[in-house]
Amino acid sequence: MASLLVTTALMGIGLAVLILYLIRRDHLYVMHGLFWVLVAGAAALLGAWPGLIDRLAMVLGVNYPPALLLLLVSMVLLIKALHSDMVNTRIERDVRRLNQRIALLEADLQKTALADTHRVQP
Repeated sequence: MASLLVTTALMGIGLAVLILYLIRRDHLYVMHGLFWVLVAGAAALLGAWPGLIDRLAMVLGVNYPPALLLLLVSMVLLIKALHSDMVNTRIERDVRRLNQRIALLEADLQKTALADTHRVQP
């Protein structure tokens, strides 16, 4: 049992270190990295104190503690996926608006260039 506790705690700590490294190297946005550091911290916490999920399950009236853990993990990942979709939607909307502005500016530039070529030179 002790090796499982150590392994789980080390995996959580290792994940947190990896995420901090990715943030430092600018491979991961800070706000997204913060979420993953919290997940890694939770994994390290549950690895160090596995009785914590048992107590939480008992307080919530869940008979099988691993089912509560899987439910919590599923909910966190579902919320993360929803948040990612919201961010992607916002980015796509902004890109679409920028493309429209560029198209309007290019049309304006062509119109100005065309007017300049038709102007009578003295």
